[in-house]
Amino acid sequence: MLDSNIRNQLRAYLEKIQQPIELVTSLDDSDQAREMLALVEEIAELSAKVSVRQDGDAARRPSFAVARVGEAARISFAGIPMGHEFTSLILALLHTGGHPPKAEASVLDEIRAIPGRFHFETFISLSCHNCPDVVQALNLMSVTNPGISHQMIDGALFQSEVSERQIMGVPTVLLNGEHFGQGRMTLEEIVGRIDVGAVQREAEKVSARAPFDVLIVGGGPAGAAAAIYAARKGVRTGVVSERFGGQVLDTLAIENFISVKATDGPKLAAGLEEHVREYEVDIMNLQRAEALIAAGDDGLAEVRLASGASLRSRTVIIATGARWREMNVPGEKQYRGHGVAYCPHCDGPLFKGKRVAVIGGGNSGVEAAIDLAGVVGHVTLLEFEASLRADAVLQKKLFSLPNVKVITQALTTEVTGDGQKVNGLLYTDRASGESQRIDLEGVFVQIGLLPNSDWLKGTLALSRHGEIEIDARTQTSLPGVFAAGDVTTVPYKQIVIAMGEGSKAALSAFDHLIRSSVS
Repeated sequence: MLDSNIRNQLRAYLEKIQQPIELVTSLDDSDQAREMLALVEEIAELSAKVSVRQDGDAARRPSFAVARVGEAARISFAGIPMGHEFTSLILALLHTGGHPPKAEASVLDEIRAIPGRFHFETFISLSCHNCPDVVQALNLMSVTNPGISHQMIDGALFQSEVSERQIMGVPTVLLNGEHFGQGRMTLEEIVGRIDVGAVQREAEKVSARAPFDVLIVGGGPAGAAAAIYAARKGVRTGVVSERFGGQVLDTLAIENFISVKATDGPKLAAGLEEHVREYEVDIMNLQRAEALIAAGDDGLAEVRLASGASLRSRTVIIATGARWREMNVPGEKQYRGHGVAYCPHCDGPLFKGKRVAVIGGGNSGVEAAIDLAGVVGHVTLLEFEASLRADAVLQKKLFSLPNVKVITQALTTEVTGDGQKVNGLLYTDRASGESQRIDLEGVFVQIGLLPNSDWLKGTLALSRHGEIEIDARTQTSLPGVFAAGDVTTVPYKQIVIAMGEGSKAALSAFDHLIRSSVS
């Protein structure tokens, strides 16, 4: 199954295994089972410390477990972990075999101390770029704590179970058989949810920080660039973010980042964090800003967090980015994750052979329709205006596809369902005024972005679109408070522009610090 290049790389990785491990298969008579057996046997051929057993008794077949010889398995794969999940397999082999994981010692200690029994199951698709982070986090927890176990489940392989459990988005995580979460989750997030008291302990640590010279709120491209530029000036710099990487984590193909011909969001986000950590930057992740208090007589602005913590700083750079715009129609929130989705590449495989709609005729909407057309049975694209807004080359490709229908002048008015999952949508034909219905199983919303600035209303000047108003130096209406990236009035929401604006904001903040100290 593996080409010579991958075999050589895998052989080098497997040399890091310190303790013998075994791959225990639970197979059936399917082609996938034969392919799975071939994979595990090929892996075993590459290391004397890896062996294969075919006497597994797992309920899901085909599947295989990864365990230390003589110990019960705590990591398993119901499906063949190729594609994005191949790295998850490699890490499972290494960590089970005793190679230390790359996680902070304090986090590992916290995982070891969690009492109780936790069995996680994660439904994934092999094309999902968010799924591996969740799988790898839960696998790491399983290796670290004997009371935790985890199984990755390929939704495309176990479609009957996906339908039975009404799973309409990936990654979907179950804990002890009950729904635990959906979408991208970090190791720290998962630990915080099952470790009672973790949020309060972390809030106390955050509040104990000394005041910063530059405090950046947001960990996307703008925030990361600001952090690097500020830290290089030798000033005390902190980054507080809800999730480091921001919306980039949900972006698939990136082909317009200058000097990098092609990459994807998670890789770029990892690179951003790695670069920031090269400097003396205090990163406080999984912290959502809730209020900004202007500087008082002491010259320190305050940022209050949802966790109850608060931080003070001489200058603040706001780089909280934007989020997917919702339709705000009946049924959208009710069926989110049950037929309403925002990531066609992640969730598309769950709708194989089914009928779906894409809302939005810009580049993102048309690209989503093209992507989905190769997986689903039929795509209906609905656009509010009289014509599509996407680039001509994308429209040409779209109209060449036989299983795509385009409806313009369509105002979506409701997503309908049976109480469990989506079964259609209603729209108004803006030309005739008539209401129409489309029977389908999935709705992918691709209608743009909203700035993450709700927490700032009444504090500083916002545009009518909710964007932070800034000048050419990124200064906001509050002295000493700057802003950068998609949350601001700067046009063209692009990664490369956000990075430039973040760098500019840091330079402006440093200039403010100099002038303030002189005066």
